[in-house]
Amino acid sequence: MTLFKKTLTACAVTSLFVATPILANNSCNVNLSGQVNIDKSTIEFFAEDNNKQSLYKIENDKSLLINNSSVSLTAKQQALVTQYSQNIKALVPQVETVVVEGVELAIDGVNLAFNGLLGEGNQLAKNLTQELEVIRDDALARYSLEKGFTVGGDNDELQADEFESKIESAVERSITNSMGVILIALGQEMLSANGEGENFETRMEKFGETIEVEMESRTEAIEAKAQELCHAIAKVDVIEEQLKSSIDALSNINVVTVSVK
Repeated sequence: MTLFKKTLTACAVTSLFVATPILANNSCNVNLSGQVNIDKSTIEFFAEDNNKQSLYKIENDKSLLINNSSVSLTAKQQALVTQYSQNIKALVPQVETVVVEGVELAIDGVNLAFNGLLGEGNQLAKNLTQELEVIRDDALARYSLEKGFTVGGDNDELQADEFESKIESAVERSITNSMGVILIALGQEMLSANGEGENFETRMEKFGETIEVEMESRTEAIEAKAQELCHAIAKVDVIEEQLKSSIDALSNINVVTVSVK
């Protein structure tokens, strides 16, 4: 039971978070010193304090406003502001892809695990799939320019811990509620092993290895997209530095800091 639960949870949770480096990844460290509100027409930056003071905002990829007053820009400065705004907005579908594909990988992982133990079409896999699909649909709805979302601050909508908690809770709840079915299946596996405990353990280990192999190639593909996302955020950081150097009013404002190893 312990081995099966460990294997299943690893597939459901780990497969998601190898694909969410926007908050934590060994090769990509993104730090936001403040809060950013993003929607289809406006990007607004807020200070990292309790008052959430507005630092500046960009409207329609063109207008730079500080204290709600438009800032006069040279052609070069205007090009930087437009590039900055467009690059930030371009991150949204990339984030959605990485997170959603991570959840879908978790769905495939738990289906492979339960179907391998309980047989195709078992109710436990169906119920858990439905719960995970709700989490996936939540991610799809959340990362939307039309509806807008927040990065950084108390209302950060990119909190990886939230997805981890939801998936882990769904898996553990399903296992707990179906303990009898799982015990019967495990008992049948042990009987088919003719009481040879070591042989049963070996079969369970191979079962876990099979899941790992099946998931590995897709995990690597998602990791590659996650790394692309990291580099895209790093480009935003570079443009922010150029804006600071070019526009005096922004010289002391640093919202995005990225280090890539």
